[in-house]
Amino acid sequence: MSTVSSPPTHHRRLRWQALAGFIAMSAIVGVVAALAVATRSETHNALARPSWAPPGWLYGPVWSVLLLVVAVAGWYYWRTDGETRGFAFYGVCLLLTLLWTPLFFAGGAHALALADVVVLDFVVPITMMEFGRRSRLAAWLLVPYLLWLLYSTAVNAAVVWLN
Repeated sequence: MSTVSSPPTHHRRLRWQALAGFIAMSAIVGVVAALAVATRSETHNALARPSWAPPGWLYGPVWSVLLLVVAVAGWYYWRTDGETRGFAFYGVCLLLTLLWTPLFFAGGAHALALADVVVLDFVVPITMMEFGRRSRLAAWLLVPYLLWLLYSTAVNAAVVWLN
């Protein structure tokens, strides 16, 4: 695992545009999540939750920070002239994250949301390993994301169990 100190020349010229692109991709995930939470049903609001579940107001700020960090991780990996395989796993992470909130909040498909987040629990470490081959920083930036996903998995599983 090595950290590449100098990005390729063509990347230096595009680095700020690329960062904006990574932030935009993460922002799309965040907007979809916000819309899904805003359209959650009264049935969802009445679900039994574990006592250790976070308060509803915490999701927005936590996910906003996490998605920004995920964007920066992708950008750092890109700056190393990252391989397609790493980006494929990164894209799967974003897609599964994009799907989880509508499944859990708007769709009421809590068991399907649980399956989605369990897959994420495996894909994120694989992404970290792929990123770590070129940038330790890119890999380490995904640690808070993974930790929150593991916590979310436990909350999601408890909701399925309690309901």
